[in-house]
Amino acid sequence: MAVIPHEPVVIWYGAHYGIWLTAIVATVGTLLAAWVDHRAFVPLIRKVQHTPFFAEGVIGWLRVRFARAPFLVLAASGVTPLPFFPFKAMAFAEHYPLARYLGAVAVGRFPRYVLLAWLGVVIQIPTWILVALFAIMLLPLVRLIWKRRSAK
Repeated sequence: MAVIPHEPVVIWYGAHYGIWLTAIVATVGTLLAAWVDHRAFVPLIRKVQHTPFFAEGVIGWLRVRFARAPFLVLAASGVTPLPFFPFKAMAFAEHYPLARYLGAVAVGRFPRYVLLAWLGVVIQIPTWILVALFAIMLLPLVRLIWKRRSAK
């Protein structure tokens, strides 16, 4: 899961290095992160997936729906602004195979990165605006860190 916002960076790189190179490099980076996530979180989720929280109620209902078309759900959530993490967690809980998971991530993220890189080329957003946007998107992370440090 990307904690650091990458959208402004993809827009900037698109304007400076081209749409296709930017989209390919961003997708490869995302696939590497997805591989690490799969290797790290699948064992953790397997330990708790049989608890009532994961098997019953809304989560259980969502898992059943997700299992009907996991590739489509993962790819669609990767290309849209929907939060990706809940669907990723469901893929891990449903033992979705790593190769298919990575394929769905690539199919979803590559078009998103092409669009963001294309925006960088077409709109020519000034660098200072992208830096400001990046900083604004970091605020929730900074707040979280600040609260944790203050609590100690």
